Amino acid sequence: MSSDRIPMSKEGYEKLKAQLDQMKNEDMSRIAEQIAQARGYGDLSENAEFDAAVEAQGMLQARINDLQDKLSRAYLVDKSTMPTDRVVFGSRVRVLDVDEGDEEDFTLVGPGEEDYDNNHILLTSPIGQGLVGKKVGDEVEVPIPRGTLKLKIVEIGVG
Repeated sequence: MSSDRIPMSKEGYEKLKAQLDQMKNEDMSRIAEQIAQARGYGDLSENAEFDAAVEAQGMLQARINDLQDKLSRAYLVDKSTMPTDRVVFGSRVRVLDVDEGDEEDFTLVGPGEEDYDNNHILLTSPIGQGLVGKKVGDEVEVPIPRGTLKLKIVEIGVG
């Protein structure tokens, strides 16, 4: 786990906090009940229900730990005070795909707000990292699985 600060909007922070509360208060209780019930089936050495419930508990605990880590490193960003002369967290960026010739808008968001269907991409994603700090007119090359994406920044606004 890294100590890097994670920018988040208040909405993103609240969404992750609600997920964490549900995992800790509802999901963990449900799995604990499944473990108790499976214990009642007798011999634990050949008890698939018990093994599955313990594995599910471990995976849920890992997700809880990850969320707690993200929330502990969060700092809330007020989008209304964001600069619009360069790309930062919360920016809405219009880019031109240099090779394809079409334009696309991306909004750079923090954990809990990503919505790839609506081009709300994580600041930490390859495209997000490629755009951060750039200005209108800058061109960036972003390595993607199928090659390199060449993007030119056309406009920067507030998401």
